[in-house]
Parts: sequence; C-alpha cells; structure tokens
Amino acid sequence: MRLSSAVTFVSDLDRSVAFYCELLQVTCSLRSESAALLVGPDNYELYLRGKHAQPSRVLGSVGIQYLIWSADSMDELQRCEDVLRRESTHVRRERLDDYDVVEGRDPDHLAIMVVFPGPDESVRHSIIPRIYSW
Repeated sequence: MRLSSAVTFVSDLDRSVAFYCELLQVTCSLRSESAALLVGPDNYELYLRGKHAQPSRVLGSVGIQYLIWSADSMDELQRCEDVLRRESTHVRRERLDDYDVVEGRDPDHLAIMVVFPGPDESVRHSIIPRIYSW
C-alpha cells in the first residue's frame, strides 16, 4: 500500500493552485470552478477544494493533521524552503537523525513539511519531535 491521493480544502483556489504547483512541481490536470486536481511526477494526486474561509478545525482533533512531502535532492529541499519563505515568515529548518526537515505554511497558513532524504532512502530511528507540539 502507498498513499495515492490527498484532499485539502483551501480558501482561495487560484492562489493555492499556484502555490502547490510551484512548491511540489506538479501539474494542474483538471480544474472546475471549485476544485482542482494536481498530479505529480509519480502520478500522486493532490485535490484542492475551494471553500469559503471557515474557522479552522481544532489542532490535534481526530483525523489527518499534516502531510509530509519528500524532496528528491538537497537542492530540491532548498528550492522548497525558498518557496515557503516567500509565502510566510514562519519557516524553520532542522536536522533530525540523518535527514533535514523544512516546515512552513501554505496560503491558508496550514503547516507544510518537506524532508530530505525521504523514508525510502533513510530509515527513521525516532519520531519527529514536532508532532508532539501539534
């Protein structure tokens, strides 16, 4: 089994499509007035659903909290960090075991995490400490 698709609700579909296409280097393959399907190089899918801004769900509630993306190289991780820094001043980078983690925010201020190397290249020996503060 592997994750093939994810869905996220966004407040401004156009802005989020542009952000995620740049950050993840994906293509918008389908688009309607209120949704978009972004497809990555390995055919993973990110569905964006435009919704009017609503109060955020409570952090720590049941359900998926965040997705963590893997960069293909250290240069790619740096590119992602640069994109995140253009979007938000709340970006941090840290080294854990033998991999790097960059955390920033998307246009709706939701956390975005990108790691290098990915779990297929580096076995995780501990749980990311950040998850305990969510």
